[in-house]
Amino acid sequence: MGKPSVSIYTDGASRGNPGPGGYGIILLSGDHRKELSAGFSLTTNNRMELLAVIVALEALKIEGSEVTVFTDSRYVADAVTKGWVFNWMTKRFKGKKNQDLWLRFLEVYKKHQVKFIWIKGHNDNPFNERCDEMAVAAAMQPGLPGDPGYQPE
Repeated sequence: MGKPSVSIYTDGASRGNPGPGGYGIILLSGDHRKELSAGFSLTTNNRMELLAVIVALEALKIEGSEVTVFTDSRYVADAVTKGWVFNWMTKRFKGKKNQDLWLRFLEVYKKHQVKFIWIKGHNDNPFNERCDEMAVAAAMQPGLPGDPGYQPE
């Protein structure tokens, strides 16, 4: 039996930047579908976009999975596909935001074979639209915890 193939759709949202934010995730593998979401009282859109990918990869049970991540975040997709994050790492993320999340991402990223595909947001992709709905709903929940890694400028 080959390695599992997983498709992941992610989206992040914030109401204000910074402001309350959330993420939505759909994981698809064979006949299986799982949805995840969470929100925070004070965060940024980029943090939620990146955290969505991290949480999705962390949710995978089998190491070495072949994963395709569909995201409408250029911030996340370009950082990986253009190799920026690996350059940032060699420079210890000097002058870069969200170091805590990028380090967490790199730890889980290396456990799988991950490919990123950027998709246009709000463009009638039903999985992306569902992720956006979950992210917005998560950001609107009362009594949200703070984003422990968010650093105000």
